[in-house]
Amino acid sequence: MTYNETINWLFAQLPMYQRVGRAAYRKDLHNIKLLSSHLNHPEQQFKSIHVGGTNGKGSCSHMLASILQESGYKVGLYTSPHLKDFRERIRINGQMILKQNLVDFVIQHKVFFEQQNLSFFEMTVGLAFQTFAEKKVDIAIIEVGMGGRLDATNIIKPELSVITNIGLDHTKFLGDTLPKIAREKAGIIKPKTPVVIGEKHPETEPVFRQVAQDNSSEIYFAEDENFELFETDLKGLYQRKNQQTVLQAIEILKSKDWKISDKTIAKGLANVIKNTGFQGRWQILSQHPLCIADTAHNLEGITYVANQLQTLEYKTLHLVMGFVNDKDVKSLLNLFPYDAKYYFSAPNIPRAKLVEDLKDELQNTALEKQFFSTLIEAFEAAKSQAQTKDVIFVGGSIFTVAELLP
Repeated sequence: MTYNETINWLFAQLPMYQRVGRAAYRKDLHNIKLLSSHLNHPEQQFKSIHVGGTNGKGSCSHMLASILQESGYKVGLYTSPHLKDFRERIRINGQMILKQNLVDFVIQHKVFFEQQNLSFFEMTVGLAFQTFAEKKVDIAIIEVGMGGRLDATNIIKPELSVITNIGLDHTKFLGDTLPKIAREKAGIIKPKTPVVIGEKHPETEPVFRQVAQDNSSEIYFAEDENFELFETDLKGLYQRKNQQTVLQAIEILKSKDWKISDKTIAKGLANVIKNTGFQGRWQILSQHPLCIADTAHNLEGITYVANQLQTLEYKTLHLVMGFVNDKDVKSLLNLFPYDAKYYFSAPNIPRAKLVEDLKDELQNTALEKQFFSTLIEAFEAAKSQAQTKDVIFVGGSIFTVAELLP
């Protein structure tokens, strides 16, 4: 198999949650445990940090990886989904795995994958764990895919667990209240393993405290601390909360004899993008007009983004947006200025909210809006209509940003 044939097989033959949604969701850890046994339990051969939450887990994962790299450690980083290249999901010291590594892994285990009907995510997690074990990383930062308790990553025994925050996202799978979702996210709390909670909330705090107590695990709420923040190349204002969470996690690592200095923390946070290849969070695509892309895609995340847009000075705001089909678009658009210009299309995935559905949903709104058959056309229209002192924002979905990144 060539690399392209391997990628096409992964995407087309077996379900992938980000593309097809509910059909790809697993309700237990049976398959990933079978795969782990088949691979000789690679997740037991390296130390790890487990990072979950509704928003910010990607940013926190990349910050932690960057700081540990600057501290001289060999660091694995597993995140999802990818934006442009599948191999973004699995990195060691910022470098994506080789194409041949992926090809060899699939060829070697393809029969087992098919016999066990493994999902796209399960295979990808298995590849990450085996790669980190074979390359003998000192530590791997493992980002939860969705939820926590039943996520395929949840077979590791980490140095610590991190849960950034809780919001109403993926409610069909995780529950329709904050405490229910918190209970699922708290599933990554392990016995006698410290856990950092990024944000306190009166509805979720008792859940986390109870699960931590049941596991005899120390619990730390990052909001309770007053860390001095460092300069970082991640420019979203919401990164302040993420950095607070990361600094609490670093303090715990230091107490467990990981050698991390203030100097390497500063260098790590200043060079997250350079060290890890992180993309899609308040990413500046161009200047004059200023063009910004952000992958925020739920109410909490888009609220942060909309608030930051209000801090910018511009003549006109142009919003290029596409969504997946489970989003209440009207509620999300209520966060943005009504006097902005909107350019709507659909990301090129099966789960996309179609242009026809967007037209129906928004037909009675007073927004100044245009609809396009592709996101590229929408983006080009915004660029052609924007003036030098305007701002263009690209968002609404991870997949919208992925299509429009250079």
